[in-house]
Amino acid sequence: MNPFPIYGTSGQQVDTVQLSEAVFASSINAPLVHRAVVMQRASARQGTASTKGRGEVRGSGKKPWKQKHTGRARAGSARSPIWRHGGIVFGPKPRSYAHPLPRKMYRSALKAVLSSKASAGDVILIDLALEEIKTGALVRALSQVGVNGKALLVVEEGKVDIVRIGKNVKLLKVMHGKDLNVYDLLWCDKLVIARGELQNIQEIWE
Repeated sequence: MNPFPIYGTSGQQVDTVQLSEAVFASSINAPLVHRAVVMQRASARQGTASTKGRGEVRGSGKKPWKQKHTGRARAGSARSPIWRHGGIVFGPKPRSYAHPLPRKMYRSALKAVLSSKASAGDVILIDLALEEIKTGALVRALSQVGVNGKALLVVEEGKVDIVRIGKNVKLLKVMHGKDLNVYDLLWCDKLVIARGELQNIQEIWE
Protein backbone atom coordinates (compact mmCIF):
# COMPACT_ATOMS: atom_id res chain seq x y z
CA MET A 1 0.00 0.00 0.00
CA ASN A 2 1.06 3.59 -0.60
CA PRO A 3 1.81 5.80 2.42
CA PHE A 4 -1.40 7.20 3.91
CA PRO A 5 -1.62 10.94 4.71
CA ILE A 6 -2.21 12.23 8.22
CA TYR A 7 -4.02 15.55 8.53
CA GLY A 8 -3.99 18.16 11.26
CA THR A 9 -7.09 19.86 12.67
CA SER A 10 -6.52 22.70 10.15
CA GLY A 11 -6.93 20.30 7.24
CA GLN A 12 -3.29 20.41 6.18
CA GLN A 13 -1.27 17.22 5.75
CA VAL A 14 1.27 16.91 8.57
CA ASP A 15 2.71 13.43 8.02
CA THR A 16 2.29 10.05 6.33
CA VAL A 17 2.06 6.51 7.68
CA GLN A 18 2.14 3.00 6.24
CA LEU A 19 -1.09 1.12 6.97
CA SER A 20 -1.06 -2.56 7.82
CA GLU A 21 -2.01 -4.59 4.76
CA ALA A 22 -3.38 -7.34 7.00
CA VAL A 23 -6.05 -4.93 8.30
CA PHE A 24 -6.58 -2.35 5.54
CA ALA A 25 -5.86 -4.44 2.42
CA SER A 26 -7.47 -7.79 3.12
CA SER A 27 -9.83 -9.61 0.75
CA ILE A 28 -13.46 -8.47 0.69
CA ASN A 29 -16.09 -11.17 1.22
CA ALA A 30 -19.54 -9.55 0.87
CA PRO A 31 -21.61 -12.59 2.02
CA LEU A 32 -19.46 -12.86 5.16
CA VAL A 33 -19.97 -9.15 5.89
CA HIS A 34 -23.72 -9.67 5.50
CA ARG A 35 -23.65 -12.57 7.97
CA ALA A 36 -21.76 -10.42 10.47
CA VAL A 37 -24.33 -7.61 10.21
CA VAL A 38 -27.27 -10.00 10.60
CA MET A 39 -25.62 -11.59 13.64
CA GLN A 40 -24.88 -8.22 15.23
CA ARG A 41 -28.37 -6.78 14.67
CA ALA A 42 -30.09 -9.98 15.81
CA SER A 43 -28.00 -10.05 18.99
CA ALA A 44 -29.07 -6.48 19.75
CA ARG A 45 -32.78 -7.37 19.74
CA GLN A 46 -34.37 -7.35 23.20
CA GLY A 47 -36.71 -10.28 22.63
CA THR A 48 -38.99 -9.17 25.48
CA ALA A 49 -42.35 -9.43 23.65
CA SER A 50 -44.73 -11.60 25.67
CA THR A 51 -48.36 -12.73 25.55
CA LYS A 52 -50.47 -14.93 27.81
CA GLY A 53 -51.67 -18.35 26.79
CA ARG A 54 -54.96 -19.93 27.87
CA GLY A 55 -53.30 -21.27 30.99
CA GLU A 56 -52.17 -17.79 32.10
CA VAL A 57 -55.14 -15.46 31.50
CA ARG A 58 -57.72 -14.69 34.17
CA GLY A 59 -60.88 -16.73 34.21
CA SER A 60 -62.35 -19.92 35.54
CA GLY A 61 -61.46 -23.30 34.16
CA LYS A 62 -64.99 -24.51 34.80
CA LYS A 63 -67.07 -25.63 31.84
CA PRO A 64 -69.46 -22.70 31.17
CA TRP A 65 -72.49 -24.85 30.38
CA LYS A 66 -73.31 -28.46 29.77
CA GLN A 67 -72.21 -30.12 26.57
CA LYS A 68 -75.60 -30.82 25.00
CA HIS A 69 -79.19 -29.65 24.68
CA THR A 70 -78.60 -25.90 25.20
CA GLY A 71 -78.76 -24.81 21.58
CA ARG A 72 -75.37 -23.14 22.00
CA ALA A 73 -72.00 -24.11 20.69
CA ARG A 74 -70.13 -26.45 23.00
CA ALA A 75 -67.53 -24.75 25.19
CA GLY A 76 -65.05 -26.11 27.68
CA SER A 77 -63.47 -23.00 29.17
CA ALA A 78 -63.92 -19.24 29.38
CA ARG A 79 -60.22 -18.92 28.68
CA SER A 80 -60.48 -20.44 25.21
CA PRO A 81 -58.58 -18.52 22.52
CA ILE A 82 -61.77 -18.03 20.51
CA TRP A 83 -63.43 -16.18 23.39
CA ARG A 84 -63.01 -12.52 24.26
CA HIS A 85 -60.31 -12.15 26.94
CA GLY A 86 -59.16 -15.66 26.15
CA GLY A 87 -55.57 -16.79 25.76
CA ILE A 88 -53.38 -16.09 22.74
CA VAL A 89 -52.49 -18.96 20.42
CA PHE A 90 -48.80 -19.24 19.51
CA GLY A 91 -48.07 -15.72 20.79
CA PRO A 92 -44.53 -14.43 21.38
CA LYS A 93 -42.65 -15.30 24.54
CA PRO A 94 -39.40 -13.77 25.83
CA ARG A 95 -36.53 -15.26 23.86
CA SER A 96 -33.04 -14.51 22.63
CA TYR A 97 -32.58 -13.79 18.94
CA ALA A 98 -28.78 -14.02 19.19
CA HIS A 99 -26.98 -16.54 17.04
CA PRO A 100 -23.25 -17.17 17.06
CA LEU A 101 -20.67 -16.36 14.43
CA PRO A 102 -17.13 -17.70 14.86
CA ARG A 103 -14.73 -15.03 16.06
CA LYS A 104 -12.35 -15.50 13.15
CA MET A 105 -15.19 -15.00 10.68
CA TYR A 106 -16.30 -11.80 12.40
CA ARG A 107 -12.74 -10.48 12.43
CA SER A 108 -12.44 -11.25 8.72
CA ALA A 109 -15.68 -9.40 8.03
CA LEU A 110 -14.51 -6.37 9.99
CA LYS A 111 -11.18 -6.27 8.19
CA ALA A 112 -13.03 -6.57 4.88
CA VAL A 113 -15.06 -3.45 5.70
CA LEU A 114 -11.95 -1.56 6.83
CA SER A 115 -10.23 -2.53 3.57
CA SER A 116 -13.24 -1.44 1.55
CA LYS A 117 -13.29 1.93 3.32
CA ALA A 118 -9.57 2.42 2.77
CA SER A 119 -9.69 1.57 -0.94
CA ALA A 120 -12.67 3.91 -1.44
CA GLY A 121 -10.82 6.79 0.22
CA ASP A 122 -13.25 6.94 3.14
CA VAL A 123 -10.60 6.51 5.84
CA ILE A 124 -9.16 9.73 7.25
CA LEU A 125 -6.22 9.82 9.66
CA ILE A 126 -6.15 12.90 11.86
CA ASP A 127 -3.75 14.33 14.42
CA LEU A 128 -6.55 15.31 16.78
CA ALA A 129 -5.17 18.08 18.97
CA LEU A 130 -8.02 20.46 19.82
CA GLU A 131 -7.22 23.92 21.17
CA GLU A 132 -10.20 23.62 23.51
CA ILE A 133 -12.38 20.66 24.41
CA LYS A 134 -15.63 21.99 23.01
CA THR A 135 -18.18 20.63 20.58
CA GLY A 136 -17.66 23.49 18.14
CA ALA A 137 -13.93 22.88 18.02
CA LEU A 138 -14.47 19.19 17.23
CA VAL A 139 -16.99 19.97 14.49
CA ARG A 140 -14.61 22.50 12.91
CA ALA A 141 -11.72 20.03 13.00
CA LEU A 142 -13.79 17.33 11.32
CA SER A 143 -15.12 19.69 8.65
CA GLN A 144 -11.55 20.77 7.84
CA VAL A 145 -10.67 17.20 6.88
CA GLY A 146 -13.78 16.78 4.73
CA VAL A 147 -16.27 15.20 7.13
CA ASN A 148 -19.80 16.42 6.43
CA GLY A 149 -22.16 13.45 6.74
CA LYS A 150 -22.25 10.38 8.93
CA ALA A 151 -18.88 9.79 10.55
CA LEU A 152 -17.25 7.36 12.95
CA LEU A 153 -14.43 8.84 15.01
CA VAL A 154 -12.02 6.40 16.65
CA VAL A 155 -9.96 7.85 19.51
CA GLU A 156 -7.67 6.61 22.27
CA GLU A 157 -9.21 5.29 25.48
CA GLY A 158 -7.81 8.22 27.44
CA LYS A 159 -9.75 10.74 25.35
CA VAL A 160 -12.87 10.67 27.52
CA ASP A 161 -13.57 14.36 26.86
CA ILE A 162 -13.68 13.76 23.10
CA VAL A 163 -16.17 10.94 23.64
CA ARG A 164 -18.26 13.27 25.83
CA ILE A 165 -18.45 16.20 23.42
CA GLY A 166 -18.90 13.84 20.48
CA LYS A 167 -22.31 12.89 21.85
CA ASN A 168 -23.49 16.43 21.08
CA VAL A 169 -22.76 16.11 17.36
CA LYS A 170 -25.45 14.76 15.05
CA LEU A 171 -24.44 11.92 12.74
CA LEU A 172 -21.24 11.31 14.70
CA LYS A 173 -20.28 8.25 16.71
CA VAL A 174 -17.14 8.22 18.84
CA MET A 175 -15.58 4.98 20.04
CA HIS A 176 -12.30 3.23 20.76
CA GLY A 177 -10.44 0.82 18.49
CA LYS A 178 -11.39 -2.24 20.54
CA ASP A 179 -15.10 -1.39 20.11
CA LEU A 180 -15.08 -1.27 16.31
CA ASN A 181 -17.89 -3.30 14.77
CA VAL A 182 -19.08 -4.14 11.28
CA TYR A 183 -22.47 -2.42 11.52
CA ASP A 184 -21.12 1.00 12.58
CA LEU A 185 -18.35 0.83 9.98
CA LEU A 186 -20.95 0.27 7.26
CA TRP A 187 -23.20 2.97 8.73
CA CYS A 188 -20.64 5.76 8.48
CA ASP A 189 -19.68 7.65 5.32
CA LYS A 190 -16.24 8.53 6.70
CA LEU A 191 -14.07 6.64 9.16
CA VAL A 192 -11.88 9.11 11.04
CA ILE A 193 -9.05 7.57 13.04
CA ALA A 194 -6.99 9.54 15.55
CA ARG A 195 -3.27 9.17 14.94
CA GLY A 196 -2.69 7.81 18.44
CA GLU A 197 -5.26 5.04 18.03
CA LEU A 198 -4.15 3.73 14.63
CA GLN A 199 -1.44 1.46 15.98
CA ASN A 200 -3.85 0.06 18.58
CA ILE A 201 -6.41 -0.77 15.88
CA GLN A 202 -3.81 -2.58 13.80
CA GLU A 203 -2.58 -4.59 16.77
CA ILE A 204 -6.08 -5.60 17.89
CA TRP A 205 -7.52 -6.57 14.50
CA GLU A 206 -4.45 -7.83 12.65
